[in-house]
Amino acid sequence: MPDRRINRRDFLKAVAIGTASLGIPASAGARGSGGQSANRDDGNEVPMQTRRLGKTGVPVKAFSLGGEATIQMRNRRDEAVAIIDRALDLGVNYIDTSPRYGGGGSESNIGEVMARRREEVFLATKTHDRSYDGTMRLVEQSLSRLQTNRIDLYQVHNVRTDLDVTQALGERGAVKALERLRADGTIRFTGISGHRDPGVLLRAIREYPFDCLLMSLNAADPHVHPFQTELLQEAITKEMGIIAMKITAVGRIFREGGITSMEEALGYTLSFPVSTAIVGISTIRELEENVEIARKFRPFEPEHMERMEALTAEYADQGNFFKLHW
Repeated sequence: MPDRRINRRDFLKAVAIGTASLGIPASAGARGSGGQSANRDDGNEVPMQTRRLGKTGVPVKAFSLGGEATIQMRNRRDEAVAIIDRALDLGVNYIDTSPRYGGGGSESNIGEVMARRREEVFLATKTHDRSYDGTMRLVEQSLSRLQTNRIDLYQVHNVRTDLDVTQALGERGAVKALERLRADGTIRFTGISGHRDPGVLLRAIREYPFDCLLMSLNAADPHVHPFQTELLQEAITKEMGIIAMKITAVGRIFREGGITSMEEALGYTLSFPVSTAIVGISTIRELEENVEIARKFRPFEPEHMERMEALTAEYADQGNFFKLHW
């Protein structure tokens, strides 16, 4: 056990160094997908930290908007649009969505804002189809709902098994569609996402040079099939843009006697060398609280991170439920 603790401490110290290397001075300013100056910080003195999206070179804010929660609800379009507009006003410049969120509702709601503010956003969506033809159909639907003619990051969604990887990388697989779409300017960058098995994703990024990786990362991660060790290190080595998700395990990370605040949950994840962390938002107040946390963020010391991990040990299955049951 003493050796394990020392190794873990050394690992977290290395993580802190990696995080520092990602930073871009706040004065550099975020830029939208079109390369023009974008995003207001609403008159606040302290803007959110800006980080590089790996080898893409794109600067993104540390906190980004996920396309689930209220954003995906067709019957709450006005609320969703208000949240998205407010996020951009507060400096958020990365939005992640998928045709599967709300059965297309997320993309449609985001599209209402993209029709007016497309140049302010690095826009990411996904294909859940593993085939060339299916992906080409999906991207046309996504472009229509998003009211745009280009997608900044197009990702192979929810990769769970070796068969998913084999099919997506096949001769008529989804990745061939991504290559075609990139060649004709419909997409800028390629990515892969998953929250079930880090070994499967590790195989995928070793077999294909994706630009970005969307992966789960929260304080319970070390206890069950950790994403933050070999997979994260490989992604760093390959200079991938690393987008963190499942920061709160859809709320399950919070528990009396465990992790009790968003400051802890988001701070833990941002203390790793990730490019940004995406969070689904339910209300404007929740959005503003998360942006404020990101503005005040300073990397946690290794000892603090170890304490947080220890707190989640008793309910690690809940903090990692998406690895076990989704």
